[in-house]
Amino acid sequence: MPIFTIVAGARPNFMKIAPIIHAFQRQQEAGVAVSYRLVHTGQHYDKKMSGDFFEQLNIPEPDANLGGGGGTQAEQTAAIMVAFEKELIENRPDLVIVVGDVTSTLACSIAAKKLQIDVAHVEGGIRSGDLSMPEEINRMVTDSITDHFFTTSEIANSNLRAAGFPDDKIHFVGNTMIDTLKAQMPFFKKPEGKIFENLEAGNYFVMTMHRPANVDQEQSLKDMIDAILAGTGGLPIIFPVHPRTAKNLQAIGIQAPNLLMCEPLGYLEFNYLVKNAKGVITDSGGVTEEASVMNVPCVTLRDNTERAETIHLGTNELVGTDPKKLRPYLDKIMKGEWKQYQGIPLWDGKTAERIVEILVKSYS
Repeated sequence: MPIFTIVAGARPNFMKIAPIIHAFQRQQEAGVAVSYRLVHTGQHYDKKMSGDFFEQLNIPEPDANLGGGGGTQAEQTAAIMVAFEKELIENRPDLVIVVGDVTSTLACSIAAKKLQIDVAHVEGGIRSGDLSMPEEINRMVTDSITDHFFTTSEIANSNLRAAGFPDDKIHFVGNTMIDTLKAQMPFFKKPEGKIFENLEAGNYFVMTMHRPANVDQEQSLKDMIDAILAGTGGLPIIFPVHPRTAKNLQAIGIQAPNLLMCEPLGYLEFNYLVKNAKGVITDSGGVTEEASVMNVPCVTLRDNTERAETIHLGTNELVGTDPKKLRPYLDKIMKGEWKQYQGIPLWDGKTAERIVEILVKSYS
């Protein structure tokens, strides 16, 4: 009987692993001899950044929690590697499944391969070309030692072929985040709290910012928020504040009656807001995918993106990190002149089924 270990650690991972777990459960219910083990690395340890997702996405409690949160990138990577190596020695699988581009993905891939255990990378092959991003290094190193790539787009396939990987390792399956989005959309719910009470559908913005280029320098953060306030016509801006952003926001002391800051939200609450927003302003790759599929205008405050399909076929536009370039994009959203979602191949809600079918067939 094949045994698979699924790794998750940071907030984006949970949306990506939930449908994979559900697909394994369906295989088991159908009488297929297959076993999986869920390992939470503990990279995100705040309840809103992690804990709520188990309940909202109907994920079982993890079989192990490695407690690898906190510290520098190197400290976190090392702590996760040490703990995951012990986990693998005690519970050796046939294959380790990692998702996305977070520290946990890199650390667990290395630990697995050094123990001669196969690795499957869900979201393999995506590239931003920006080596200043820790995520880009995580992707490149993980892909260099991966045995099975499960890709979200033809762009990712091309990246992998250009790097010399053979076609039999590349499986174009779609996007598991969209599996979760489509499955959970009927259950989206309005967040509780005073700032959400009077929101009108299509008459507010949602904003997220957490990348160092946007939030680590106080003046540039202030300039960007000033530009956003100037271009959104006084409409409410809901801003769930990432922990790394909170300190700098306090330092610059920026306030506006329509800038409505809150703690990180649960999955169902956050995507309720996105689905009903006039527009989304973000530096998150995952949010651009969700906004595109929900046909909500989205501007990305980055100079590059690893999810180019959200620009070519989705509702996303790459604005950059210069606040002066933002206004024309916001003007188009305010006028209702934004492009529409064109449909991205295989983002159909069935990606996890394809992944699990391939893995069960390969390891049975």
